[in-house]
Amino acid sequence: MQLLILLIWLSAISVIFYAFFRSLTLTKKIPGGLIRQSWQLLYYLIGLLGVGYLTMPLFSRLPEASKDFIVAVVSLAGAIFILRVINLFYKIIKEVGL
Repeated sequence: MQLLILLIWLSAISVIFYAFFRSLTLTKKIPGGLIRQSWQLLYYLIGLLGVGYLTMPLFSRLPEASKDFIVAVVSLAGAIFILRVINLFYKIIKEVGL
């Protein structure tokens, strides 16, 4: 079971870093302005989530207070990320006129 959990975490880490590099290439293509600023924040949040994901397989070796702090930071970053994505889509839909 531990091996399965480790494989799932490694898959999650791979996916989040793929998303990170994918967002980096998109950042270079987005012109300046509000959309670019919003996208840059998303880029940084993806990076923060990736760092948090990297620590998860090491949880068995971390003190309890560190575990709680990391989970809290990753959860907050995830919540902010979701809110920013929704707001970004809302702005895009408003601009398009839907």
